Amino acid sequence: MKGIIMQMATLEHLNISVQNPKATAEMLGRIFGWEIRWQGPSLNKGYTVHVGAADSYLALYSVGKLENSDIKRFQKKGGLNHIGIVVDDMESVEARVIAEGFVPRSHADYEPGRRFYFFDKDAVEYEVVSYIAASPSMTPSMTPSKAWAGREDDAKGFKRVFGRMCETLSLLK
Repeated sequence: MKGIIMQMATLEHLNISVQNPKATAEMLGRIFGWEIRWQGPSLNKGYTVHVGAADSYLALYSVGKLENSDIKRFQKKGGLNHIGIVVDDMESVEARVIAEGFVPRSHADYEPGRRFYFFDKDAVEYEVVSYIAASPSMTPSMTPSKAWAGREDDAKGFKRVFGRMCETLSLLK
């Protein structure tokens, strides 16, 4: 695509089906500090709650009554494997996950970050990731800065994460 300047695409939301959108939104709010952005009646006499931050969210959908024409639409072959969420403070998020009654598992500490996974009551798997100095050998070149280059909205978040990472690295010396 020579000569064409491509703007980086940004994921705005994921729409997932859950049994109780309000309860799931409240749980995610307690764990991640997210807010309910919108809620109300939706497709097929269902109910949807949008929960997240200012620039992205999860649309939590509970189907009401499927019409015959919609049944195949909601019997998808492609499945969601997990939802990855970046956090600044892995330990406090993990404590909140445990307080909700979920079991963190598959902890890993490798470049460029640390992570763990948990399943919620609807069997939705979440991957919690932190890019803040996974190990003393981690250098700033291993951060996801290139993905944020030229994007003012994300630059503030990167500067915050990069600053904390540098502080952590200086404490390790």
